[in-house]
Formats: sequence, structure tokens, C-alpha cells
Amino acid sequence: MKIHNFGAGPCILPQEVFKKASEGVLNLDNSGLSVLEISHRSDTFQSIFDQTKKLVLDLMRLSESTHEVLFLQGGASSQFALVPMNFLKQKALYIDTGVWSAKAITEARKFGAVDSIKNTTDEGYLKLPDLSRMKSEDYDYVHYTSNNTIYGTQFEDVLKTDCPLVCDMSSDIFSKQIDFNLFDLIYAGAQKNIGPAGMTLVVIRKTFLDELVKSKTIPTMFNYQNHIEKSGLLNTPPVFSIYVAMLNLTWLKDQGGLSYFDSYNRQKSFLVYDELERNSLFTPKIYVGSRSSMNITFDLIHPDLSTDFLEFSARKGIHGIKGHRSLGGFRASLYNALTLNSVEYLVEILSAFEREHVN
Repeated sequence: MKIHNFGAGPCILPQEVFKKASEGVLNLDNSGLSVLEISHRSDTFQSIFDQTKKLVLDLMRLSESTHEVLFLQGGASSQFALVPMNFLKQKALYIDTGVWSAKAITEARKFGAVDSIKNTTDEGYLKLPDLSRMKSEDYDYVHYTSNNTIYGTQFEDVLKTDCPLVCDMSSDIFSKQIDFNLFDLIYAGAQKNIGPAGMTLVVIRKTFLDELVKSKTIPTMFNYQNHIEKSGLLNTPPVFSIYVAMLNLTWLKDQGGLSYFDSYNRQKSFLVYDELERNSLFTPKIYVGSRSSMNITFDLIHPDLSTDFLEFSARKGIHGIKGHRSLGGFRASLYNALTLNSVEYLVEILSAFEREHVN
């Protein structure tokens, strides 16, 4: 039976990427060595490293002359601290839209003053805050999370600010075409649309580096400039994660790049939301205008059917549909490598469950 993986992460990757990665583990490019044992100082790995950086910049339509690319460790959660440690001088503004942005705020307040904006209405995190009157000119930077994996909200457009813009793109990076040049710093955990867990992508505008905090108290490994001066090889990088990211980003580019996946992901999410609106047993959690195309959260009208639905879905080969433990309900994650066929199959399962339980 085919398994359809709707898990929130680490996420589904293309089968051809799994195949090539497994070949590299056994014998990398007929070198007789595994990618797991090559030196990070070797020409072989330097080629992988350079290709991956180039793919990131090409997909983002950025230039090596204007932006730095780093492949760090510690997950996106480590960046919650590194960003303010390096750039918070007086005060920053954070947009609070869920668990991950709240964690970022907690870390930032250890290094300086932080103002935050959140939705204070009854909808809470199920609806994005109104930013139409946001004033940002007096801040060191504005930070926001573009897509909220747990709640299933997503900003459709890039925020407009009068100061540097920082974004945690962990769960929707490379899923749609946007103007990446509007950001001064982007970070993302790899385990959604980039590759396997273990690597964190950081992209920094070079002119933003002029705003680095001048302090000798920043530990060596937490200082962005130190990594840049060593060309991203300040310590042993996550070799295997970078290698698989190269394979996956190559696949993504070969499919048609971000413009292709922008359309493809919208098509997939439309099918699911359309069924949730039609189906008499299910309802979307998120308000129209705030809904994510990557992580779709929903509930049963009759919660007592939850166990039945999870068991029904599992028998049909649906994996990872249970909602986050902090929110409950259900969640379907539609990352790039999830096919339209799998989404259509999920819609069929939702409809079939309705037929079984509605008289």
C-alpha cells in the first residue's frame, strides 16, 4: 500500500532525491568513498558546498555580490538567539503569530528591548494580526515568521517596513515566488522544503552586516561575521544535510523553480480547503485571508469521531494527519514534494469518511 505522507516535518522529499542520496552514502560519484566520510576540507565537498550556495541564490534570484549564504547547525531555534545577539542594539519589533514567533520573542528579550504585535481578538493565533498601521522606522529590525506550521497561518505578501526585515521562513521557504531582495536576513530549518534535518539556512544581505553589534562578548560560533570570514567553514559543517539539500534544490529547479511550485502548491491547497468547506463533517481552523498553503489545519464538527477518522485514514495509507499536540484537530502539510495525486487522494478520503458517517 502506498503511504501518503502529510507530516509536518521532517517532511517528504522526492523519491529521486532519496535514491541519489542513498547512492552517495554508498559511493559518492564513483569515488569509492561515502559522502558520510569525506573531508569537509576536500575539493569534493567544496564543490557540493559551492553548488548548494549557488542553487540557493539562483532560486531566490539573489547575487553573490549582495548576499551571504551560510549553512549552520542548531536548527532555526538557534537563530532565535543569534539574530538579536548579532543585530539588536536598541529595540526590535516582532510579529507574534504563534508558538515559534513567541519563542523568538522570548530569546530576543534576553538581548534587548522588544515590542511585539499580535492578534488580540478572540481569534488569537487563528488569524494574522492587522499590520496596516504598523510603524517600524525606529526599530533595529522587524522580525516575523512567514508561515506558522502549528496553527496553519501564512503571510501572503512580504511585510513592508521602514527598517531592516528579518524572516523565519522555516516552513514555507522555496514554496512560492516572492521578492527575496526585500529581506535583510532570512533563516530556515532545512527539514521542510530544503532537505533533511541537521542544517539551518541563513541568507544575509551584505549591507546589513554593517549593522552588526560590536561586542567581544558574542561567542565565536554565534557571530555571523566569523562564519562569513571563514567562508562558511568555521567548523565542520553538516556535510550530509548540505549534500541532500543540493540534490533537492537541483530537483526543485529542474521542475521549474519557484514560479512552478507557487502555482502547484496553490492548486494543492485549494483542493483541500475546497473539500473542507464542502464537507459536512470537517471545518478549517483558520480564517480566510490567513490560511497557509503549506500546513492546513482543520477540525471535525463532531470531535467524538476523531479516533475513528485517524484509524480510517491510517488504514487508507494517510500518514501524519494528526494535529499538533498543543492545538489538537488535524493537519495536512503540503510541502513541495507532496504530489497532486496524494492531495487528490486525501480529498477522496475526507469525502469517503463523510459518506460513512452521515446518514
